[in-house]
Amino acid sequence: MKVAVLDDYQGVASQMADWSQLPAGAQVEYFRDHLADEDALAERLKDFDVVTCMRERTAFPRSLLARLPQLRLLVTTGRRNASFDITAATELGIVVAGTGGAGEGPTELTWGLIIGLLRHIGEEDQRTRQGNWGTTIGVGLKGKNLGLLGLGHIGSLVARVGNAFDMNVIAWSQNLTAQRAAECQATLVDKDTLFRDSDVLSVHLQLSDRSRGIVGARELALMKPTAYFINISRGPIVDEAALIDVLQRGAIAGAGLDTVNVEPLPKDHPLQKLPNTVLTPHLGYVTEESYRVFYAGVVEDIRAFASGEPVRVVNPEVLESPQLKGPQ
Repeated sequence: MKVAVLDDYQGVASQMADWSQLPAGAQVEYFRDHLADEDALAERLKDFDVVTCMRERTAFPRSLLARLPQLRLLVTTGRRNASFDITAATELGIVVAGTGGAGEGPTELTWGLIIGLLRHIGEEDQRTRQGNWGTTIGVGLKGKNLGLLGLGHIGSLVARVGNAFDMNVIAWSQNLTAQRAAECQATLVDKDTLFRDSDVLSVHLQLSDRSRGIVGARELALMKPTAYFINISRGPIVDEAALIDVLQRGAIAGAGLDTVNVEPLPKDHPLQKLPNTVLTPHLGYVTEESYRVFYAGVVEDIRAFASGEPVRVVNPEVLESPQLKGPQ
């Protein structure tokens, strides 16, 4: 069995789980670099039986899956992966499995971006090292309006911290009810009010056909010139060109972005040149606690598949398919 571990950016996957638990003779290869070119990726993976991925770092569309005749098991960390074509995998007889998760990394990073932006932490760090002492004036949180686009698990935890800072928490999403908002010590408002009244607006939605592009030029135009925009969810939820436009014009005060449309973010991308941004490389779930749970789950998934009793299968219907590429 040949196992590929993709996008091991930090080079730590081998240390985060006991890979010796894999079946005898299993060969594991770790890749730190990211390949966006499908031809290069297909060539790299053509001989692997198992491919494991860290969330949505590498996409697996039908066109790629069809070029991997040896692939029998595709594992994603976490319970879902929007960049996998699950239907295609099922039709091709490829089992897709997920893992558990741990920690509140996304919630914590959200507040890191908010405070980093409003208090100019990154900017002041650089200027202090250059010998410039005290060049900006920060913005406090108390009494400000925290707008949450989405009030699920992560959004509710962000709301809890916002209340601890004595912020006024308002929220909207397509299915949000006044009762759910009240349970999270937030006030349900309509979508336009959310964008118009927020001093800090933070996105906490899952990427789907319904949420893709839900933040567009019209919504961003409603925001105050003093407001800040935060996105730790998924890049395509936001019209990136429209966001770049309002940032370039100073129509909003700034943005903290952990997710963008193309990851890794190209060096020549317009966001790289904007001083009113704080950019992080999709770090929301990147904590030691999460990585240990993720990779331990990956090892467990591979062992279970090899034994003929796969676990945490995302596409269980494949197990009844005559096309199933079962354990060998």
